[in-house]
Amino acid sequence: MISSLLSRRSFLKTSTAFAGGSALLNTLQAAQPPKVTRPLMAYVGTYSSPLRDVKPGQVDLPPGNGKGIHLFEMDRTTGALSPKGLFEQSTSPSCLALNADGTRLYSANETDQFEEGASGSISAFAINRADGQLTRLNTVSSGGAGPAYLSLHPSGRFVLVANYFGGTVAVLPVLADGSLAPASDIKKEIGTVGPKKATNAPEGSFAFSGHEVPHAHMIQADPSGRFVLSADLGLDRLLVWKFDAQTGVLTPNEPDSVSLPPGDGPRHFAFHPKGKWLYSLQEEGSNIVLFDYDAAQGRLQPRSTISSLPPGFKGSSFASEILVSQDGQFVYAGNRLHDGIAIFAVGPTGSLRFLGEEWTRGDYPRSFAFDPTGKFLCVCNQRADNVTVFKVNKRRGGLIFTGHYIPVGNPSIITFLDLNPL
Repeated sequence: MISSLLSRRSFLKTSTAFAGGSALLNTLQAAQPPKVTRPLMAYVGTYSSPLRDVKPGQVDLPPGNGKGIHLFEMDRTTGALSPKGLFEQSTSPSCLALNADGTRLYSANETDQFEEGASGSISAFAINRADGQLTRLNTVSSGGAGPAYLSLHPSGRFVLVANYFGGTVAVLPVLADGSLAPASDIKKEIGTVGPKKATNAPEGSFAFSGHEVPHAHMIQADPSGRFVLSADLGLDRLLVWKFDAQTGVLTPNEPDSVSLPPGDGPRHFAFHPKGKWLYSLQEEGSNIVLFDYDAAQGRLQPRSTISSLPPGFKGSSFASEILVSQDGQFVYAGNRLHDGIAIFAVGPTGSLRFLGEEWTRGDYPRSFAFDPTGKFLCVCNQRADNVTVFKVNKRRGGLIFTGHYIPVGNPSIITFLDLNPL
């Protein structure tokens, strides 16, 4: 009887304690403010320069019916894009890059008329972290005509620029407020240009472009920031530079470059997350070359080549963009005119195996990008004046069209920013 009473008393005490604890927990939870989810923003750069009569000495830059930098909010569940603003700019902000903490946006303005000189320009913007809206900080010379690409150095202290029509690469220091200083270095890429017809062009291809002069098409630092790589389409070379992170100066590495097959036209490249492989996409050759990358010496060694097009393809196509999935399991390559994205599985040694392709639901896919979670992939269909949204099968790499289109005049690039608190 005593034992039963003790057990009953212990039970009542324990129950009372649990009840009190539960009430306290409920009180604490009620006191905490509800979680606020801020927008997932997408910034779309466009070709927005008016059509003009090209005078002797001027560059025949691509005109466009975009209006500048278009702002959208992405639905995190469906991937749908809703317009949220526009920063009007008539100088073709065709490439965009965000800094690491998402407080600054930089645009490469693909013009040759900045300050009435033979130069393009780069603009710096402050981002309102509450709603993603942009405020321009300043605009400076890009160090050459027609900047087609820019990226941030891993230190966050420099913007790297590839001036396609000027055939130069430049380094622009980032000031304390995020604005840009004049270039700390400009390098003219020199050498013998490749032939008009690509060595590895598909049968029947008339994809000819860019082999009359050097054309710097992309520039990006390696993951360590000690070396900077640039792709020159006209020279058919990937150049490697040593980078001084104190002075912002480039010096040629040893060796200073690696050659691609004549006429193939290296356009863009992407590092694998492991940092020891690099994939180079050739615009006219429509192929992907796998390089082993020696991060200690900044050296590239070609190992294998695979077409960016489906087996048996014949005719003309211009390769455009290349991305590696966040987990490193898949590589995606864009093909213009063919208007598809090829999907490749990455093997244990970095080699690629063609899995299939997905039609972009548009015309001339210039570039594409994953949202921050890797759940969605958005494609800029330049000549269709739209951006299309695909859901990514992370297990198999496939792309599933969501049915979502958003109209944008001549979209060139899309980049994402999650505005949730840092």
